[in-house]
Amino acid sequence: MQLSHSRASVAFRPRLAVVLGTNEIASAVAVHLRRAGRGVVLAHDPLPPVLRRGMAFHDALWGDETVLEGIGAAAAEGLLAVLEASAAPERVAVTRLGLIDLMPLGRFDLLVDARLQKYAVTPDLRPFAIASIGLGPGFTADLDCDVAIETRPDRAGLLVTRGSTEAPDGSPPPLGGHGEDRFVRAGDAGVWRTAFPVGARVFRGQPIGRLDRTTVAAPLDGILRGLVRDGTEVPAGAKLIEIDPRGRWRVAWTGIDERGRAIAEAVVRAADRLARSARDHALSLTTPFPNRSPR
Repeated sequence: MQLSHSRASVAFRPRLAVVLGTNEIASAVAVHLRRAGRGVVLAHDPLPPVLRRGMAFHDALWGDETVLEGIGAAAAEGLLAVLEASAAPERVAVTRLGLIDLMPLGRFDLLVDARLQKYAVTPDLRPFAIASIGLGPGFTADLDCDVAIETRPDRAGLLVTRGSTEAPDGSPPPLGGHGEDRFVRAGDAGVWRTAFPVGARVFRGQPIGRLDRTTVAAPLDGILRGLVRDGTEVPAGAKLIEIDPRGRWRVAWTGIDERGRAIAEAVVRAADRLARSARDHALSLTTPFPNRSPR
């Protein structure tokens, strides 16, 4: 019996990598893993809300066209759609299905937690995948993942094969001479509303949106580098706005930035190392049958 094109692509899918998160780091990781020959699905998590949407596949969940360095994204609602989209050339799947929802696909070849939930309780990723990688604070190699990777800008991409990644310091790196003051955070939980696009030019004090009944204004003159999507429910303390004050010719709000690339390249290196280790271990368990002379 001949399979349809879509079902045939599923039958012969590449090794499947599941990336938790749809933020800019998760998306950079997805691009590099897809280029390395893996099928990739990004599983959305609402916390924290995605800020740098111009650098992420996040908006594909709403049917928006999203392309990063030649790799596109397709929204997938069911398991078959996930497999089809993740196996398509030059494409990754983006889904609202969570880790538990994806478990019927079997044990993943690779699981990467890129949600960057710095202060949350870290789950043990290892039972879900042949190889697992945790990004950022809170991960400990050989305890809740096989390999952890630093995400702090001054240490981005460093592999941690023993012990834990560094704790968050709560201080964002300066950009155009501004640190925490280039962000606006939610004072309370609520529904965020805005009509602005990422990349818009704004001015200090200009209203950018509303959090329930509270007007939220730009803290600086500059470009909207980050902006939570309209209609998103956000928790108190979540970042709503990020301003890049450096001017139109130096601003970066699309594509993969230096930090994202360093982390993504480290994920590919770690994944390759873990795959080699798994193959070597399997070979070491293989004992050939001894030659026996007939009686």
